[in-house]
Amino acid sequence: QVQLVESGGGLVQPGGSLRLSCITSGFTFSRAAMSWYRQTPGQERDFVASSFSAGASTNYADAVKGRFTISRDNAKNTVYLQMNDLQPADSAAYYCNAQDESDLAYWGQGTQVTVSS
Repeated sequence: QVQLVESGGGLVQPGGSLRLSCITSGFTFSRAAMSWYRQTPGQERDFVASSFSAGASTNYADAVKGRFTISRDNAKNTVYLQMNDLQPADSAAYYCNAQDESDLAYWGQGTQVTVSS
């Protein structure tokens, strides 16, 4: 049974930082492409960042480049999203996504990030 469990969201002031975690099980994590997406009410889910299975290659949405960093620990089956210099526009539910070696995609339940003074 595949599970992705996000944590680390919360309320933060503009300019602050948060680190999201996504602990996974049920698939070969080291071979999966791991991504973060975010979604606000009434909007589509938007891509934020990806870490590919080799671990060395990453990709970011333009809106977060230079502020967010995706990383992974294959020994812990966990992917992280370090978010710095957070702004109100970053407020959203953040979702962890896994795409395994069979191109099957899985989602976590989401964690809410609210940036407000």
